[in-house]
Amino acid sequence: MTPASSSEFDQGIALRPDGEAGWYRGELGEGWQIGGGINGGFLLAAAANALRQELPQHPDPLSISGYYLSASTPGPYTVRTEVVRKGNSLSNATAVLYQQDEHGQQVERLRVLASYTDLAALDAEVGTAAEPPAMPPREQCIGAEHAPPQFVEQAALLRRFDLRLDPACVGWALGQPSGNGRIQGWFRLADDREPDPLALLLVADALPPVTFDLGRPGWAPTIELTVHLRALPAAGWLRVSHATRNLAGGYFEEDCEIWDEAGRLVAQSRQLARTPRAK
Repeated sequence: MTPASSSEFDQGIALRPDGEAGWYRGELGEGWQIGGGINGGFLLAAAANALRQELPQHPDPLSISGYYLSASTPGPYTVRTEVVRKGNSLSNATAVLYQQDEHGQQVERLRVLASYTDLAALDAEVGTAAEPPAMPPREQCIGAEHAPPQFVEQAALLRRFDLRLDPACVGWALGQPSGNGRIQGWFRLADDREPDPLALLLVADALPPVTFDLGRPGWAPTIELTVHLRALPAAGWLRVSHATRNLAGGYFEEDCEIWDEAGRLVAQSRQLARTPRAK
């Protein structure tokens, strides 16, 4: 069973065994909604937590991909896991997250394929040619309390974050998007829970969609999200950068980098999402 925690995030992804081996049950809270459904990164963390229960020797996702098949809503859910292979340094597993629809039928919401390891056993040094995003100090950035009211109304999960966006990337909030397709900022959970591998899955999908910076506001539902974790994050704030280079056929990709307090690139992700509909 998932250990008890006072953090809203840990309570939100908490699971209990559900009868058969490999099955778990949890409850999706209203506080993690964005637009028309539960945040995709939060859902991925919930499924990843079920896989963690099945792989105690390899507790951390190294690479995890989720395909979102239908919008999740607040309420009960179940996760079915299957361990495909257990190795000395790496294990592979799948998970499927289900909810009941209005007719009482089990509907598949999310399907996951992942490789798990023990990040604590890996070299903590991260060698990369990438550089952390250049941003002003946190006190000079824009907090979520300054977000447009209509956006906050559609994003209950913002109240769970201490998110401070780079002023150079918030022109969209004033009706003046830069058109660069980039949003970046400082992040930590509002209750000061320190980052860990499961929290990084949430962070990879925590910022407003980069389509806001392209003048396309609105809900951008995730189709597929893949996260690669490089190291256990240091305690403290995270620097997060989202960017896109392509928007075509009603879809766009969003690349994310997550840097920890020690200046290491601890996670990267790419997702495919649906472009918000023009109003």
